[in-house]
Amino acid sequence: MVRYGELFLKSEPVKRQFIQHLLRNISRALESEGLVHRFELHRGRILIHGDEPTRIAAIASRIFGIVEVAVCTFTVSTLEALSTAAVERAASLLSSGGSFAVRARRQGVLGITSQEIGARVGEAILEACPDATVNLSRPQFEIFIEMREFGALIYDSPLTAPGGLPWGTQGRALALLSGGIDSPVAAWLMMKRGCEIVSLHIDAGRYAGADTLSRTMASHATLSTWCRGYPMELLVADASPFFDALASRPPVRFRCVLCKRFMLALGSRIVCDHRFSALVTGDSLGQVASQTLANLATISDAATAPLIRPLIAFDKNETVAIARKIGTFSPEPADLACRAAPRMPATAAVPQDIREAEQKMGMDELLEAVLEQITVKKALNGKIL
Repeated sequence: MVRYGELFLKSEPVKRQFIQHLLRNISRALESEGLVHRFELHRGRILIHGDEPTRIAAIASRIFGIVEVAVCTFTVSTLEALSTAAVERAASLLSSGGSFAVRARRQGVLGITSQEIGARVGEAILEACPDATVNLSRPQFEIFIEMREFGALIYDSPLTAPGGLPWGTQGRALALLSGGIDSPVAAWLMMKRGCEIVSLHIDAGRYAGADTLSRTMASHATLSTWCRGYPMELLVADASPFFDALASRPPVRFRCVLCKRFMLALGSRIVCDHRFSALVTGDSLGQVASQTLANLATISDAATAPLIRPLIAFDKNETVAIARKIGTFSPEPADLACRAAPRMPATAAVPQDIREAEQKMGMDELLEAVLEQITVKKALNGKIL
């Protein structure tokens, strides 16, 4: 059983369109793993029938637009049938005793309340499992029952899914991706809101830490597991000409601001050339010198495409928590240092000073040079192709 959330609030035409998109995403994900399946649609629920329900549930639980997935027993909507099914599930959970609760709900079923369903099923479980006890506040186990006009669903271990909107319903965006923690989370949050994401890594060459590119590739591969069945592109731009100029020409304190402006200018060109809708970054207000409010204003001026910063108000701990949840956080030590970063970067660079530094660097020529040095890699289902 798949339960979707936010989609239910859409108008009927939009909801139908989004559900069809969701079904397509589920099918692509399952087909990519060789799982045969068929759908059964009901109000607020999608039933997926297949021979490997546990694998199907695990994959569906990583699909955007879904809020909950459960492997269910399906019966007719009678108290006798669902009580029998519930007892079968409870017997394995409560074989050594323990506390339980029955959570029941109904829709389109008359003549009985949800509370009565829960009480009747609970009585049947107690008869079959006399060592068990009822605890509605903090049970060790929960049995969930949905009694509907099309049948009854019984399950005990629902999987939480990411929610959001179906991947691809909100157009395409280009996300700057580094080897750090923040940018993969920013990309994932936009994927959760329905955006098809293409990643852009700006490779600093000898100025980047030895593990930067490999860590970026690993994060990109992990992100591809959240749009299973769809190849996910990673653009790698060899920015060595820019970093050579950055290290030799402008005032040292301006390097971080100039670097971020270059990234936004390069990303904006790709957004416009390839008809993306927006450029996504992992900036968080005040986190580092280039992300002070004054510097963000100066840096943003270099963007000619709509700019989205999903993490702008996030604390670092909040971002790390999401990174751990989605699988892009790595506890292993790695060399991700930027060798061009100054010891004392400017925290409130004057825009006029920055523009003059860009002119002396020949920023336009550097952009053109780097745009010609972009390679495309793809990830599918967690692997770089």
